[in-house]
Amino acid sequence: MPRKRITRLAVAAAAVAATALVLSGCTKVEETAAPESTFPEKDLRLIIQANPGGGSDLSSRALATELEDILGVSVIPENMPGAAGALAMEYVAAQPADGYVIGFAPVEIAMLNTTQGADVLPENYDLLGQIMLAPGVVTVGASSDVQTLEDLVAKAEAGSVTVANSGAGSIWEAATLGLAAEAGGTFTPVPYDGGATAVSAAASGETDAAVSGLGEALAQGDAVRILAVLHDERHPDVPDVPTAQEAIGAEVVFGGWGGIYAPKDLPDDVKSVLESAVEEAVASDSYQQFQADAGNLVVYRDSAEWTTFVEDQFTLFQELLG
Repeated sequence: MPRKRITRLAVAAAAVAATALVLSGCTKVEETAAPESTFPEKDLRLIIQANPGGGSDLSSRALATELEDILGVSVIPENMPGAAGALAMEYVAAQPADGYVIGFAPVEIAMLNTTQGADVLPENYDLLGQIMLAPGVVTVGASSDVQTLEDLVAKAEAGSVTVANSGAGSIWEAATLGLAAEAGGTFTPVPYDGGATAVSAAASGETDAAVSGLGEALAQGDAVRILAVLHDERHPDVPDVPTAQEAIGAEVVFGGWGGIYAPKDLPDDVKSVLESAVEEAVASDSYQQFQADAGNLVVYRDSAEWTTFVEDQFTLFQELLG
């Protein structure tokens, strides 16, 4: 598939089937209950692939707070930015599969092997559950003379526009390239270690614009102007901001999803505890309110559904960016 026609990623969901085993006969069978898991017996570490203050960081920390109440131990966030998330994800893959080191996996878990050749493949991990979706936006600094997305495209057609993003091989770099392919003009991606620092670059005028998650743009307040939402409909938090389709007639739809993962081959009891804890945390009122306040959408997929979804996304990105 030509790189030029990058548009919205397909959403795939796994169908989960349950089979009931019916025991019959006159022989009495004694059922032995599985022993209760003693996990966790110490604090957990939650590895975050981006700098503090960005969407991945804030979502991870919000979830960690809920997990602590559910698991009864501390869940300690640790930022490990670099290489569009590859540094953190390769680190987590190398840890013991005992459940005490987990991580936040962004959409780049399905992209990095395609875009950077990193040793990051969905099959290297136990994927515990998707926890959010961040619609993409295009922003400029508040003092910029660019007032609309149409203005930005005109500037790109007249010369070159620099666009900050969360790193080479990241979803926001792909979104920048997708915008260029659909709108025309020269959009030059400028990599930063995370969406928060990318938006800060646009706010300060270091770059002409930024592409990031909506939450990261909202965190900058009046320092930035949001030109367009890269979603198929307007976002309720910024109802006056048009979609790219509305602004320039181009279908440019990108979002950053994320979830919680662990090293491959967790013990069954440990994986079950973590899966249940993630599901309960996402369902909590305080986590749901946090994501609403951050401008993100709460999208939950359990381990089986998310694993299938990520594998499908990996295949799609290979076609789009390979």
